[in-house]
Amino acid sequence: MKRLKLVVSDFHLGKGHILSDGSLNILEEFYYDDKFIEFLDYYSTGEFTDVEVEIIINGDFLNMLQTDYKGHFTTVITESIDLYKIKTIVEGHKGVFDALRRFASRPGKTLTYIVGNHDQGMLWPKCREYFDEVCGSRLNFKNIVYFFDGVHIEHGHQHEAANRVNPKKFFLKQDLPEPILNLPWASFFFINFVLDIKTQMPYIDKVRPFSYFIRWSIVNDFWFSVKTIGRLVWHFFVKGFHRDRRRPLSLKTSLQIVKESAVFPDLEHSAKRILTDDRVHTVIFGHTHVYLYRQWGNNKEYLNTGTWTELTSLDIASLGKITKLTYVLIEYPAEGGRPRARLKEWRGQYRVEIDVAIA
Repeated sequence: MKRLKLVVSDFHLGKGHILSDGSLNILEEFYYDDKFIEFLDYYSTGEFTDVEVEIIINGDFLNMLQTDYKGHFTTVITESIDLYKIKTIVEGHKGVFDALRRFASRPGKTLTYIVGNHDQGMLWPKCREYFDEVCGSRLNFKNIVYFFDGVHIEHGHQHEAANRVNPKKFFLKQDLPEPILNLPWASFFFINFVLDIKTQMPYIDKVRPFSYFIRWSIVNDFWFSVKTIGRLVWHFFVKGFHRDRRRPLSLKTSLQIVKESAVFPDLEHSAKRILTDDRVHTVIFGHTHVYLYRQWGNNKEYLNTGTWTELTSLDIASLGKITKLTYVLIEYPAEGGRPRARLKEWRGQYRVEIDVAIA
């Protein structure tokens, strides 16, 4: 049987772009439900009916960090809180989960889920059980890395100090009434600082390069920039000195994060390091939201799946809003040999109208 593997990442599904009261959800980032439904149906019917197809969700499929719990955002996250969040996300994107269920019900079609930093709650057993139930199939869950046939796939947050989680300590339990997620530094920062700004500027974390946005803001919105930078400095140092058993971080750790982030601003260095292993010929990351292909000597390849959410580019070569529904297709040659990965863009069917993304 012919074999294909399809890798997608960083959909950031929230509660849906229309809330239960009929208002717009300015924190929703995923507006391409119909396109993804077409994608799943296309690769599981027609010419792919008798093809073995695996969909690999490479992290941040669910935007659990940006989904509230009964109207509140908290950094003390238990299993029941994350289960509640997943249920609200499923409710907001029913069509997507119906399509996943349809896909998984067809012969030779399987689903794999690699956990990212925005959907860290998928580490909880009950969250996985519920996701299996919704999809009508037992998924192949991977905590960090999925490796097969010389292909290394992971979300990528483990190679960035601010988002790195302790693989030996996913949950905090000591002196707590029930276990909670052991969140990385960036998750605390996002919930306690960035979310408040996003209610005024929903696009703030979607601008690339971000250094250009800082310069633009200082020139065009000076007082807002000064106020935000002041709050940032206060947040960084006050939270750095504050000790809390639910947040095992220190000022020293925070300074190390800043230093490492300045030295390693992207994931290319990490991919190149992994590819020095003779067993690996292909590395696939997500996380950065920027699709990418790089090749190094002797057929060593690095691909980044990008994102299906909108980005705003301030680079003169690609100025404006950008949306490319990119994914990686891994195909096994009929004559044998190593599988080959290609960066693809899903176009889907033409539609005369779609909702405008406001995030």
